[in-house]
Amino acid sequence: MDRNLALELVRVTETAALACGRYMGRGDKIAADQAAVDGMRQTFATIKIRGEVVIGEGELDEAPMLYIGEKIGMYNVDDPEVDIAVDPLEGTNLIAKGLPNAIAVMAMGPKGTLLHAPDTYMKKIAVGPKAKGCIDIKDTVENNLMRVAKACKKNIRDLTMIIQDRERHEDIIKEARRLGCRIKLFSDGDVSAAIATCFEDTGIDIFMGTGGAPEGVLAAAAIKCLGGDMQGMISPIYEEGFARCEELGWTEEKRKTVLSLDNLVSSDEVFFAATGVSDGEFLQGVRYLEDNRATTQSVVMRGSTGTIRFVDAQHKLDKNEILIDVLNKHK
Repeated sequence: MDRNLALELVRVTETAALACGRYMGRGDKIAADQAAVDGMRQTFATIKIRGEVVIGEGELDEAPMLYIGEKIGMYNVDDPEVDIAVDPLEGTNLIAKGLPNAIAVMAMGPKGTLLHAPDTYMKKIAVGPKAKGCIDIKDTVENNLMRVAKACKKNIRDLTMIIQDRERHEDIIKEARRLGCRIKLFSDGDVSAAIATCFEDTGIDIFMGTGGAPEGVLAAAAIKCLGGDMQGMISPIYEEGFARCEELGWTEEKRKTVLSLDNLVSSDEVFFAATGVSDGEFLQGVRYLEDNRATTQSVVMRGSTGTIRFVDAQHKLDKNEILIDVLNKHK
């Protein structure tokens, strides 16, 4: 796919972030999510692709959606056919409460290359490039931590695991503490948490836990570009999740399959883009300035070349027609 698409995709996440950033701390996650969706959808309409959303916003939380199966892009006959995975606002609770690590995020790959994950839960494990090939999602917490520590040339007491602060993770946390592993808990936003394993300056070595399956595919796209490693298993928790799996063909037997990084994202021709909405582990949030200006910080990655670009941008909010329209809807 055309390398110029990378910067086009940054425009998508920038617009989503600018549209929803004004809702930070205002306690209205639905309005914030809708603003991000509106910004992302309108910007996609200007990009020369024939895209189909294969990972959209989850139906289980009744969020406003870029829905699965939605056709997006300009759809000219010569435009590439692509799969699109989106989370216009990953961390809706975070932005509503004014907390860190909310991002606007998307991934894109050639048609048929992004896993069509059901909108339920996924058991996940992820590491950065130093520990690639050392993880086994079916093995014990102890064995995984020991192998990752060895690969990172660290004592296990210097290893840092990031895991979501949920009751379902109590056994993992208890075992990691027994071994002396450092633990960083987070409340929401497991795309950012998984990706953090691939940036050395975050200090995160391994991500473990059960979170959203769609978010797992988004994280996998970035981790593939960054040279890390990830595994997943579809693991519904609630009754509606089991029903959704059966509806989409994820039988009990199929859910026993370990999904490797290549299962989650099967092509190196993958793009990933994210823009910070609130300050986070590796991206600064939106800053609104005088004279109707704002700044954003984004990252865009291309799997085929391994190129990672951080993009600091300044925007004139009254000069961008899409932003004018979206921001007028969300005053």
